[in-house]
Amino acid sequence: MIEKIEDLAERIYETFKDYGVKKKEIAERLRLLILEFKVPENEAMNTVTNYLVREYKIPRERLRAPLTKIADLKSKQWVSVKAKVVTLWEPSSPAIAQTGIIADESGSVRFIIWTKSEKPEVKEGSSYIFRNVVTDEFAGNLRVIITRTSDIEEINEEIAVKVDPKSKATSFVGALVAVHQNSGLVQRCSECGRIAKGGNCPVHGKVNWYDDLRLRGVIDDGETTYEIIADSKVLKELIDMDLEKAKDLAQKSLDRGAVLAELKKKLLGRYLVVEGSADLRFFRVSRAEFLKPEVASEIDKILEEIK
Repeated sequence: MIEKIEDLAERIYETFKDYGVKKKEIAERLRLLILEFKVPENEAMNTVTNYLVREYKIPRERLRAPLTKIADLKSKQWVSVKAKVVTLWEPSSPAIAQTGIIADESGSVRFIIWTKSEKPEVKEGSSYIFRNVVTDEFAGNLRVIITRTSDIEEINEEIAVKVDPKSKATSFVGALVAVHQNSGLVQRCSECGRIAKGGNCPVHGKVNWYDDLRLRGVIDDGETTYEIIADSKVLKELIDMDLEKAKDLAQKSLDRGAVLAELKKKLLGRYLVVEGSADLRFFRVSRAEFLKPEVASEIDKILEEIK
C-alpha cells in the first residue's frame, strides 16, 4: 500500500510541481486519508488536490491534469484524456451543447460538453485532447464532463480505438413496447441537424429547420430492452411510409401528431426482426421487418416445450 500511495503522490506532484508543492507533503496527506481514515483512493486524491488548489491559491484553469487512459478512469477524478469522437448524439437538454462517445485504444466512455462551458464544437471522427475534465457516474455509467475550466485541443493524430463488441452490427427479435413522443414528423436544425422543437435548436436558438421522419422507441426481446432509433429509410421498407407520405398525412390532418399516431397504430405491440448496431445509449436500426407468423408460431412451440 505504501508503494501505491507513493505512485498516487507522484501523479499529483506532476500536476503541482511548478508551484512549489513538495511531494513529501502530498504523500503524507494521502497516507493519513487512506490508511488512517480509510478514505477511498479517488476521494483521497480529490481531497488533496482541492487542498493544494486552495492552499497555494492556484487557478484550476492553469493546471494540467494528467493524461489518463479511458480504461483507467473512475468516478470523481480530475484528468485529461486523449481520445477520438466516435459518436455524437442529440442533446436531451438545452443545458448540453454536445454529447456522445469518445474512445481510445483502451476503451470508450460517454462525454458531455455543457452549454455554459462555451467550448468549440467537436466533430465526429476527429481526435482531441480533453484537458482538465472531471468524471462522474450517472445511472451506473461513467461520464467525462467538459466544464468552463476544461480545454479542448484538436490534434492531427489518428487514434486507434477499442471497439466495444456491442457496437458491432447485430440483430435480434422483440416486441416494440413503446413509441416515444419525439417520434414521427420532427423538425431538425438546418445548421447542426439536432431536433429543433418549435423551430428552436438547443444550440443555435431560433433557426431555419427541415422536416425529418424517425422512430424512437423501446423493443423488448424477453430478456433485454433496447432503446432504438430508426430513420425514414427503415420506415419506408417496414411500413411503406417515407417523408413525403408523412408530410402529406400531417397536411391532410392539419396535425403533425397524426404521423406519430400512425406509427403507434402500425408498430406498437408488433414483433420485429431488427438489424443494426448499438452504442452506449441506442440501438440504431439499419433494417427491420415484421416477424413472420410461421416463425412466431415456431417460437411459441419451442417456448411451450421448455415450460
